[in-house]
Amino acid sequence: MKRVMVVTGGGDCPGLNAVIRAIVKRAAQEKDWEVVGCIQAYDGILREPTEIKVLDEKSVAGIHVQGGTIIGTTNKGGPFAWPVKNSDGTYSFVDRSDEMIRKIQYLGIDAVISIGGDGSQKISQLLFEKGLNVVGVPKTIDNDLSATDYTFGFQTAVQIASEGIDRLVTTAASHNRVLIMEVMGRNAGWIALHAAIAGGADVCLIPEIPYDINKVAEKINARYNRGRGFAIVVVAEGAMPKDGTLVFEKSDEIGYENLRLGGVASKLMKELKAAGVEADMRETVLGHLQRGGSPVAYDRILATQFGVKAFELVLEGKFGQMVAYRHPDIIGVPFLEAIDRPNFVQPDSALVSAGKGIGISFGE
Repeated sequence: MKRVMVVTGGGDCPGLNAVIRAIVKRAAQEKDWEVVGCIQAYDGILREPTEIKVLDEKSVAGIHVQGGTIIGTTNKGGPFAWPVKNSDGTYSFVDRSDEMIRKIQYLGIDAVISIGGDGSQKISQLLFEKGLNVVGVPKTIDNDLSATDYTFGFQTAVQIASEGIDRLVTTAASHNRVLIMEVMGRNAGWIALHAAIAGGADVCLIPEIPYDINKVAEKINARYNRGRGFAIVVVAEGAMPKDGTLVFEKSDEIGYENLRLGGVASKLMKELKAAGVEADMRETVLGHLQRGGSPVAYDRILATQFGVKAFELVLEGKFGQMVAYRHPDIIGVPFLEAIDRPNFVQPDSALVSAGKGIGISFGE
């Protein structure tokens, strides 16, 4: 019996369970393959006692409609930076990758399928270079991986953000307010851009187009006549004013390397007041609402295609590759290509032009 281990790493994302289910159901057709899940990314292998569990068709039945991941995830530490607490209470980080690979081999695991974003796939490449048979599946609500047309989870995040705008419109109109909605995306503006167009926002601020606060104020003021009117502003968490800086905090969580973005909506509201906007303003931060809950149909389908293709790459021995969607095909691309460059919104793209065409201001 051959074994493939499934790992979900990084932030959670709608559609993770649909990938796991697809891998298990595809593997079941081969008769001589067993699928195991590693609990909380690679931590399940690195911990003592080991935390892995067999995944069969019964255990994954119906999970494609569930958010989150049945095997857990983490975006802290990892095999190349395992946190170890020192006697003085501080932490140091050790490379346990070789130890982990030996343990994987000892457990009779023939291949690993790693489901994760940019950081997870960089780890996959390093493990592949060390001899591990690993295949990747791209996962991020940010849609910021250039090797694939779309990542699962993105459409669900956009749907949630769009519904958020729909609800904000009614309360904004009732009170003649400016409502600012902050969405995720880190350094990519895809969620904000799609949601702004779908929801009919007046202003969309994204990291790729630094904004002029006076232009934003001008657009908002134009929405009012004698104090009557309202405006909806969508701002990506990584958006910045021209000659401005990113709004973030450094995390004190052990093993968490990313900057903690957030707070741009509050900062923007203060900037607008300083720029002369007199309208009543409120902010809404969607935050992790965009990550949770059941995936939309599109993400369930894409995640299922990715899971099937990932296991087939394992069968074909095509390791060192990440599954990707290149319309209309699901293909495998080398990890090095997958992590070569991020996928950012191009300011001259057709979607940005469409937004401008319906009167959305990008603060330029």
